[in-house]
Amino acid sequence: MFLRKAFFLGALLFVQFYSQGQSVLWASKVVAFSSEYSDQLLGKEFRALHALGRPSKYPKFGNTASAWQSLTPDNPKGEYLIVSFDSLKQIKQVVVFENFGAGSLTRIEAFDENNKLYMLREFPPNYAQSNGQITRIKLNSLTPFKVKSIKITLNSERVKGFSQIDAIAISDDDKPIEASIALEKDPNAYMVKENLGLAINSKFNEICPVVSPDGKSLYFTRWKHPENLGSAKNQDIWVSQLGDDKKWMKASLFPAPINNDENNAVCGISPNGKTMLLNNVYGKDGQMEKGVSLSFKLRTGDWSFPKPIRIQNFKNKSEYSEYTLAPNGKILLMTTETKDSYGGKDIYVSFLKSDDTWTEPKNIGPNVNSGESESTPFIAPDGVTMYFSSSGHVGYGNNDIFLTRRLDDTWLNWSIPENVGPMVNTNQWDGYFSVSAQGDYAYFSSVENSMGAEDIYRIKIPEKVKPQTLVQFAGMVVDVTSKKPLNAKVVVRSTISSDTMAVEYDPYLGDFSFMWPTKKPFQIEIKSKGYLTKREKFDFRKESKYLELNRVISLMPLEVNKQFKLPTLNFAQSKADIQKDSFEALDGIVLILKDNPVYHILIEGHTDLQGDWNENLQLSVDRAIKVKEYLISKGIESSRIQTKGWGGTKPVSSSVLEDKRRLNRRVEFTLFVNE
Repeated sequence: MFLRKAFFLGALLFVQFYSQGQSVLWASKVVAFSSEYSDQLLGKEFRALHALGRPSKYPKFGNTASAWQSLTPDNPKGEYLIVSFDSLKQIKQVVVFENFGAGSLTRIEAFDENNKLYMLREFPPNYAQSNGQITRIKLNSLTPFKVKSIKITLNSERVKGFSQIDAIAISDDDKPIEASIALEKDPNAYMVKENLGLAINSKFNEICPVVSPDGKSLYFTRWKHPENLGSAKNQDIWVSQLGDDKKWMKASLFPAPINNDENNAVCGISPNGKTMLLNNVYGKDGQMEKGVSLSFKLRTGDWSFPKPIRIQNFKNKSEYSEYTLAPNGKILLMTTETKDSYGGKDIYVSFLKSDDTWTEPKNIGPNVNSGESESTPFIAPDGVTMYFSSSGHVGYGNNDIFLTRRLDDTWLNWSIPENVGPMVNTNQWDGYFSVSAQGDYAYFSSVENSMGAEDIYRIKIPEKVKPQTLVQFAGMVVDVTSKKPLNAKVVVRSTISSDTMAVEYDPYLGDFSFMWPTKKPFQIEIKSKGYLTKREKFDFRKESKYLELNRVISLMPLEVNKQFKLPTLNFAQSKADIQKDSFEALDGIVLILKDNPVYHILIEGHTDLQGDWNENLQLSVDRAIKVKEYLISKGIESSRIQTKGWGGTKPVSSSVLEDKRRLNRRVEFTLFVNE
């Protein structure tokens, strides 16, 4: 299928809603309504729910599916809408955003917490100054009661055609509730956009740029270029590498099987640059179907034939769908239109299952999705910041680019979208916005001052538009003795949330690599068959800039009949109780035993030489037994575990200094095969 084109012009601004110094509440729940527009061919367009939250079109009023519209344009019985707010408060002001067909309001009333109704204002005919406006009520003083909800009543016969209500807000202040456009004060926000030049651009169409997370590869789509494959010269993928001089090298046509005679496009690249998300499903006969696929980099350096992603109950009424893959490779965001969409295409999320299929898509909610169509989502390498295109939020044209940030691990709660401003957004259709992990540049297409058709541009982006600061963690896994590289699996887990990521390390493909937000401490777990699992914790919360880290991680072979020490296993002084910070080390032993069911284990406890000899001996036995009990609680059979205590008879260090004596207070284990 074809990609939509994107056009970008202007200077960078931010759309913000005035709320500083006052307490503004936007309607958060629909209590009741007289009617709402519906059509069996539509989703939730024009429903009453679209009167909730902030305005969608202000200051450019106009007909939109992101507003409440009654079922019929002229109802002699009148129409009404009742909305409530997140909290009760006395108010001095009410505003109604009459987005289209303004002039139908007859009354605005307020319910108190006991559901008693009070008249706030009545409106005469012909009060409206324009077809779209903000209608305000300013009271002389605070209401003597706390407002629970607001009721607006309309005489739809006052205005020819439909009337639409986009938003309703209340405030305890008399400062105007309105949207304003605030210039970003950082002078770097106004850097001009940079045409990437002849190495990337031509007189033909260059669209849909995707920069790799490390910022070193730029993928984009060329349309009708004479070097494209097939007689029709459909859309093909091209790629450029960043040179040592920080300039993009001459782009080259991406090879088959990724490019074929049909339309081809890259949707995203994994953090290690070895997995590619591709638009469409590739048939062996060269034909394409709607959907999305993955291609993997092989040991030869070539790319595998694209493998389709199978999404349960995936449906799409739209001709188009776009996709973006989270950095952990387990979460897929997509646009699709269903009967449950808020309007047109919405952004949905799907999760990878253990059987390699993906869950039925879930709508990510009305903070992001509107009564209009959302498109071209791009999840940044931080896994938190998402850029997307929409005409259902306050913007400069008929489709603008916005950013939103994920608020929790459900992937269903997102921040209120922010417009990235007219440096990028124009009065035309704008979409496809990509950033590198460094967060220094944004890449997009534009026709302004181009070499012919659309060209690829980049701009420096200010802090508010950047993704979270990242650490790029790369490395090798080697045998501790031979130093030879090992096949391994690197599992990354946040220590403050449920975020996880898994990276396969194949020595033939180079270093393993992943990216992680510096604000989230994490643990890496390195596993390789026949070796002891290793864990390390990292905390980069003090880092304010993009960081690159390279480590060589050594693993110890898993040998039978050989003692292994657990230096991180800690006990309370002179007690056998295991401290919580030791559970992690013991869980590593549990994994070894579960992965190797033929292994048995001997647990040996040791103490230092301080104190009574017999008491130390019993203490060492008790500690070994406590370890055994912990392993049993985690599912290891008792018959596979033996214990022994040695007291202080086998010291490994001097007993003169405390720092040295501490090394003698230890637990060791030996794996063996029961003959």
